[in-house]
Amino acid sequence: MSTAAVPQQPQPTPPDVPPPMPPHASEATRLLCAGTYLDPAYRDRVIEELYLHEERIVAPSLGFDAARVLAHALRARRLEVGWAALIVGLWIVGWPLTGGAMTVYLLPGLLLAMGVAVRGDDSRAPAGRRAMALAMRWLGRMVFAVLLAATVVTAFSSREDAEAARYGYVGGLRGFLLGLLPGLAGLVGGRDTVSALQAWLALVLFLALALCAGVQRSLFARALGGELAPKRFPDAASDPAERAESPRFQRLRERIRLEQRFPLIMYRESRPFCGAGQAYDTWVLAVEMRPADGKEPRPLSNRAVLETVRSLLKGLRLPPQYAGHAVRDRLRWLELDECVFLPVEGLTRREDAPYSQEAFEGHRDRAVEEGAEKRRHFLRVRVGGWEEELVVTVYVRVHTQGRMLMLEIAPHVLMPVREDFKDADRMAHQFRSNSVFGRATWAAGQVPASAVRSFLTLCQAIGHGWQLLTGGYGNALPDGPALSVRELGAARSRSLFQQMDVDRYLRSVQDRIAHGVRTALSEHGYQTGEFVQKVVNISSGGVHIDSVASSTFAIGTHARAASTTADDAHTTFPTTGGPGPQKGADNDDHGG
Repeated sequence: MSTAAVPQQPQPTPPDVPPPMPPHASEATRLLCAGTYLDPAYRDRVIEELYLHEERIVAPSLGFDAARVLAHALRARRLEVGWAALIVGLWIVGWPLTGGAMTVYLLPGLLLAMGVAVRGDDSRAPAGRRAMALAMRWLGRMVFAVLLAATVVTAFSSREDAEAARYGYVGGLRGFLLGLLPGLAGLVGGRDTVSALQAWLALVLFLALALCAGVQRSLFARALGGELAPKRFPDAASDPAERAESPRFQRLRERIRLEQRFPLIMYRESRPFCGAGQAYDTWVLAVEMRPADGKEPRPLSNRAVLETVRSLLKGLRLPPQYAGHAVRDRLRWLELDECVFLPVEGLTRREDAPYSQEAFEGHRDRAVEEGAEKRRHFLRVRVGGWEEELVVTVYVRVHTQGRMLMLEIAPHVLMPVREDFKDADRMAHQFRSNSVFGRATWAAGQVPASAVRSFLTLCQAIGHGWQLLTGGYGNALPDGPALSVRELGAARSRSLFQQMDVDRYLRSVQDRIAHGVRTALSEHGYQTGEFVQKVVNISSGGVHIDSVASSTFAIGTHARAASTTADDAHTTFPTTGGPGPQKGADNDDHGG
């Protein structure tokens, strides 16, 4: 079966509307690529999902290119592992050359690493954890400053001064600093004496470590000013990350770009809408298809309803007549297509997934009239706002069965990209424009934690390599996406402006969907009053009640209702500050 990529069909737009930015060049893609350099945890999750677990089909990539994010994640890890190996090598060489003097700097490094671990990645960590992490970090910085001062004093002291300090003949602060390095070096297994030459070698190695940290940071700043710059990023052909020669990466890149925007979606049962973001105000509505007065109803298929809805949704792209074609509105680029969800269970190889136009059309034509359980057909409506950072996707499904019409509307919202990823350009510019002294100070501050951080980086790289060799993922049974790298890089909240846009997009789309279903019912000779009433109730946040006969219900926060028989059933309406209970309510059943 052919697995050739089928390009997405262009959507009709007014003639003066410029085409939207392609996904591989979108701002969301650029920021996610920058995030792989900023956040090692995010980078490792990207590599684990898209590269290590090659049996997993990629989640739909709405408004971004997951293959390009993976390319930069692999490049960022190669760079970090290379620098980590160099830094660990310098620490290992420094141990014998300095007589153990360099090893005492592991103490502040451990304190700083513990502070980061205690704080964690949660921005809303408890106050106690934040205070403990802050105390550990500042303690590590103070210990580092004291050790650096002791190294400088030892480097500028003679052998006689060191001997005198050893036997207690030099007192005060100078004597304490002269005896600090030998004492700590002896505790960690080194010599109990540190000569001036060894102290000078420690300072040289310290300078080399700071230089490594500075060069590593400058490479990141150069990438943000080069291939990840807003003007150069759309040119994917010149991106060095895309030119990686790894056969595994080249193979997976082609698979990802085939799967991520194909209208046939292979899903994992636990997360069918993986990649679409957070569910938002889902509708499930059922109405009886009653013949309208004086009309002979005609058979109404699911396809007929969806085509009526589609024609009305296309009208959202048209600008106001008085505004002309120059008006800017994200609804001008509203995307409409049909997608079919298929469970991944039953496949023996990832390459066997039916990613061909012929296979998709077969599944679509059969699924559109099905009641749906595992295979489901949806009309998909997508609006990419804020440079594809805020993506609103609405999945629509209609089904008629037993003279009942079921309408399912499942809106999903992809939150904007994380704030720290958005600050990548600012951070890179600040580093490039900083003074030499400022950059040197920043690089010096990275030395204490460099040993622990680099050692952990190497351990993680070795662990990933071991999993790659022994995990057997290449021959594993295919699986659906466990997570979306876009959702991993999403913020937890959105601004008020963005929330207003989400509400505007959803209300516009939902109103057109409801109008389309109503029009289809009316044109085929069915009543529409019940459908309109239920839509009004659902869209207002209420619940439609068909009948209250022999029923008991309560309205209000503090209302209570009880029923024994049909004769004494009653309804309670709570009052707030009113004169007394409502008619038909017991005295102790009203709210305060």
